[in-house]
Amino acid sequence: MTTNTRTGNQTDTVFRTEGLNVYYGNFLAVRDIWLDVPRNNVIAFIGPSGCGKSTLLRCYNRLNDLIESFRAEGKVFYQGEDLYAPHIDPVEVRRRIGMVFQRPNPFPKSIYDNIAFGPRLNGFKGDMDELVERSLRQAALWDEVKDKLRQSGLSLSGGQQQRLCIARAIAVQPEVILMDEPCSALDPISTLRVEDLLHELKEQYTILIVTHNMQQASRVSDKTAFFNVQTSEKGNRTGYLVEYDRTEVIFQDPKQEATKEYVSGKFG
Repeated sequence: MTTNTRTGNQTDTVFRTEGLNVYYGNFLAVRDIWLDVPRNNVIAFIGPSGCGKSTLLRCYNRLNDLIESFRAEGKVFYQGEDLYAPHIDPVEVRRRIGMVFQRPNPFPKSIYDNIAFGPRLNGFKGDMDELVERSLRQAALWDEVKDKLRQSGLSLSGGQQQRLCIARAIAVQPEVILMDEPCSALDPISTLRVEDLLHELKEQYTILIVTHNMQQASRVSDKTAFFNVQTSEKGNRTGYLVEYDRTEVIFQDPKQEATKEYVSGKFG
């Protein structure tokens, strides 16, 4: 992949989504998405279950490609380049666009090797000890694990494991981090630590986060996209984008009645 960024401009568009439709076989899962993601922002995706938030998120690092029936129509541009063009390597896309999943999923390896695994796979030639420390520091985990780097990553608490997974994503030096409900399995204290971490990470990364937690979306994000779901007579559920704006607008002065009802808790 090539890039055509203007690194000095904080308002650069990282992703541009134009008329995206996502199908699984003949089933339309997400329809007609138009969405721009600016650099060094945290973008929250909110909406009821089944509205396509996670499906859309996985379009941005081509993780849906692993589903045999998946098909995308429309355009997804990453830094001006068509992510679904024939010459684009999905593996390289996933290196540049990291992913943190709903439940912590450390490898059954040491804390050190969890961080070092991706860089080794990518042929990293630098100082691995320095990279591991830097990644753990960025994930606000270094002070808690620096004396037990050879212990299993599975020995950590749930909140620590999730921050380890964030450090693991950071270690391959991505440009974007996608997070699919990263706090849903965590206790409130661990959740707040991850949220604090997001504020720090957006200085260096663009972050897209799917969350069902309205308070979390309002606390951590710069912009929020609200999705809803339309159910057909046959019971098929298709997600669509209702409204996308600055987070304070979505939560305090939304333009669409459905958005107002959702953020006020009338449905969801």
